Amino acid sequence: MTGQPEVRYAPLFEPFRLKHLKLRNRVMSTSHSPAYAEDGLPRARYQLYHEEKAKGGLALTMFGGSSVVDLDSPPAFGQLDVSDDRVIPHFQDFAARIHRHGAALMCQITHMGFRTHWSYDHWLPVIGPSAAREPAHRAVAKAMEPEDIRRVVAAFGAAARRCKEGGLDGVELLATGHLIDQFWTPAVNWRSDPYGGGLENRMRFGLEALEAVRRAVGDDFIVGIRLVVDELIKGGLSQEDGMAIVDRYAATGMLDFLNVNAGQIRDHAGLAKFIPPMGSPLSPYLNYASAVKAMTGLPVFHATNIKDPDSAAQAIQGGHVDMVAMTRAHLADPHIMRKLAEGRAEDIRPCVGATYCLDRIYVGGEALCLHNPATGREAAMPHVVPRADRPGRKVVVVGAGPAGLEAARVSALRGHDVVLFEAADRTGGQVNIAARATWRGDLGDVVGWLDGQVRKLGVDVRLNVLAEAEHVLAGAPDVVVIATGGAPNPGRFARADLAVSSWDVLSGAVRPAGRVLLYDETGQHQGVSCAEVLAATAAELEIATPDRTIAEETGATNFPVHLRALYRAGVAMSPDRRLVGIERAGNRLVATLVNVYAETEERREVDQVVVEAGTLPLDDLYFALKPLSLNRGETDLAALVAGRPQAKTANPDGRFELFRVGDAVASRNIHAAIFDSLRLCKGF
Repeated sequence: MTGQPEVRYAPLFEPFRLKHLKLRNRVMSTSHSPAYAEDGLPRARYQLYHEEKAKGGLALTMFGGSSVVDLDSPPAFGQLDVSDDRVIPHFQDFAARIHRHGAALMCQITHMGFRTHWSYDHWLPVIGPSAAREPAHRAVAKAMEPEDIRRVVAAFGAAARRCKEGGLDGVELLATGHLIDQFWTPAVNWRSDPYGGGLENRMRFGLEALEAVRRAVGDDFIVGIRLVVDELIKGGLSQEDGMAIVDRYAATGMLDFLNVNAGQIRDHAGLAKFIPPMGSPLSPYLNYASAVKAMTGLPVFHATNIKDPDSAAQAIQGGHVDMVAMTRAHLADPHIMRKLAEGRAEDIRPCVGATYCLDRIYVGGEALCLHNPATGREAAMPHVVPRADRPGRKVVVVGAGPAGLEAARVSALRGHDVVLFEAADRTGGQVNIAARATWRGDLGDVVGWLDGQVRKLGVDVRLNVLAEAEHVLAGAPDVVVIATGGAPNPGRFARADLAVSSWDVLSGAVRPAGRVLLYDETGQHQGVSCAEVLAATAAELEIATPDRTIAEETGATNFPVHLRALYRAGVAMSPDRRLVGIERAGNRLVATLVNVYAETEERREVDQVVVEAGTLPLDDLYFALKPLSLNRGETDLAALVAGRPQAKTANPDGRFELFRVGDAVASRNIHAAIFDSLRLCKGF
């Protein structure tokens, strides 16, 4: 039976009128680039991703994060191209798709200035107010000439026209970090002409762009701007400057809304504060939005680390904003509003703030949620798992980490009778270890949600059972899924037995002693998380890695947090070093490292060596069951990738189908483990 929303969430369900547009509630998703564009256009994948949110009940989904308006603003992370009329038919299809679900649709347009690189697309020089270099994208701008300014201003107007002709409900100019903002901030605008110097001059380019947009779309189209009102750095835009900019732009009468945030994104340290990862305060910049709303009276939107319905409702109820954006939260669960409306807040898959979505963008990947593998794969992966159109089967899952929990959840939703074995006294597997690291505790919410769902679905969860073949066979299963995970890889170097693992440290099984060498072979969160824990108690700590940097595989919004902690703790960092052996020296250890480039040996006398080298599969049970299975444990990869059910029968005398998922196959990550299980088990 459909329930009712809880009273505390009532503010989120208040309708809001934005100019002529009636929005059904106060929840939105702000523009971002998921890198789903094809040839710079929002084709099916892009549209399906946003359609799921519209079906899920939000009022407004904004798309096209950093959509580029001109040729010398090449897409650095898979953005849309709105510099040509070819985009208009795609916008029209997109608008029709979203509107039929009762949601509104707007696009963001921008010129990135020097926040891109000249080697993309047309190999044109990047441009900016001055010949400044942006550390994040590592390009030096050509200082814009008057004809460049006129051309880009016109391009903003033309892009806005395409949005209107495309049937969208509005357009948002992006200033934050991009060309308009680059003119505003004294940190990178060093001009001495009418577009530089005092604040009034620095505002000129953005005002001209806004005027061009309004001329192109007329008075009956919604136009807003996304901007920072405080860059939070010395030498950048101060709050006083930012509020003066807001006041000046609001006074033009050309804006229908303001989308307010704070910080700067020209370097990695700034990005990690602008888009806070887990462990950060909730709603850290809401006060800026509140101040802007009080000063201007214009409708105000805001998004920064508002990832749960309670925080969102408080932002609306307190009068801080008119529309609250839960952008990353909707990657984790696009059906937030529907579940709230049905009184099912506990079923909302939480955003844990891992920023896996954004970190993938900054290394050329597409946005994916750490623990919702259906996001961005809507054409093939269901957000709502349908019941199977076949009789129920008996499914046994061994291992209750993320892969096993997801296998149990999806199988139960398909209507099967599911037994889940777990050797430990609680579910979670490796995630429980990872969540013990300093600021990474919210990872536990991944397990918390999955555990709650499998129990709600009536899965028979059997803890403290180290399942052997007889346990599995006793239930006469039709399908067995091995999700036993992995064990720490001790590494392949001489006397690896003298080292302890990062698991030993994070679990509390081993306490740091004296001088410690941490050797990290993965470059991911595990190593640096362990280093942070060690730094709190070790007398002296060095972290070494064969990679060229510490935490090389840790994403752009996360590694600054790790490195900040390690530097503050005085941790010695030694990249380019491979551990080749350990030996005893009395009651101490001597570790031998080889510089992978100089090919020279270095020796470290320490009290303890800690190793992080990923995992090796715990697969004994899989191999024990393999001869008894119909498919001899083989997964049909072509069927898996195509989304078809498994149908291999290599052994006609077999008694069940057998599969393995997650780290029981190979050392990967949470997303891979859950994705393995969703795409496999949705075919059961």
